[in-house]
Amino acid sequence: MFTIARADPASPDARVLLAELGAALAAITGSDGSASFDAAGVREPGSCFLLARDGDSKPAGCGALRPLSGSVAELKRMYARPGSGAGVHLLAALERQAAGFGYTEVWLETRRVNARAVAFYEKHGYRVIPNYGKYAGRPEALCFGKRCGSDYPVISIPA
Repeated sequence: MFTIARADPASPDARVLLAELGAALAAITGSDGSASFDAAGVREPGSCFLLARDGDSKPAGCGALRPLSGSVAELKRMYARPGSGAGVHLLAALERQAAGFGYTEVWLETRRVNARAVAFYEKHGYRVIPNYGKYAGRPEALCFGKRCGSDYPVISIPA
């Protein structure tokens, strides 16, 4: 069982998880990916940072949404501690929150070499889309998208 709630990306638990994500990405891709994340951007309207906690209230994962346009949210800094099982729950909460904000699609980027992330997103209904924004023309980047649909009941994530 996981509890998922809004958090500040600068909170101690969030910083630990983001550091773990950065180390994992650096080992896989050679970059920690932190240059693609602005914490201030997930404190604005239409965005959020969520933290998942396990049954013992220990941090298990995190993820963020930020607006790309009026209808598209971008998923950022999605991470679940390996073996925790938090990823599925966190992704579902982020998708529900995107629908709650009124977005019709969720987009994300990961590196092609990150086979675990690619398989995770494909398993959960994300499909490859043309590389967008700063990822356009970058062959190492792989972008995904998923439409927000009726399988995303609109909910409110507690603060």
